[in-house]
Amino acid sequence: MVYENPWMRLREDIAELPDGRTTIYGVVQCKPAVGVLPFLDEDTIVLVGQYRYVFQEFSWEMPTGGVHPGESVEAAGRRELAEEAGYEAERLVKVCEFHTSKSIMEEVAHIYLAERLRPAPREADPTEFLEVRPFSFAEALGMVERSEIKDSMTVVAILHAARRR
Repeated sequence: MVYENPWMRLREDIAELPDGRTTIYGVVQCKPAVGVLPFLDEDTIVLVGQYRYVFQEFSWEMPTGGVHPGESVEAAGRRELAEEAGYEAERLVKVCEFHTSKSIMEEVAHIYLAERLRPAPREADPTEFLEVRPFSFAEALGMVERSEIKDSMTVVAILHAARRR
């Protein structure tokens, strides 16, 4: 173990290559991630905006977060939806899971669409400063196409939702 904090671990492996040689390989391990694309109605979604330190820019995204130990992926999605957007969903529909990085990060993301929303108590994470706003689905799709939405989980969710329309 090279480094560890509550959100990630960094380890350094000796990886064997197909020809038998070995090389040093750094691996970032993260908890499973979950994202929920909330639909207020057929044509309106809710996104949360926040400043992202790593890229030094503001970002519009769907509610996302990590799955806590002992928590189901769906329960984590429901928790993140309430914490970040202030909604609960009558129905979550899982659309996919994917690897967020193919080379150095071990993280699986689970994507849901949320339907039939109702307001829920919002107990925000004290480390997050979020702006919550509705967008027309067409506007959000355009933001993906213009690379204004760059978060991979949100891009994947919006494109999956567009394909289902």
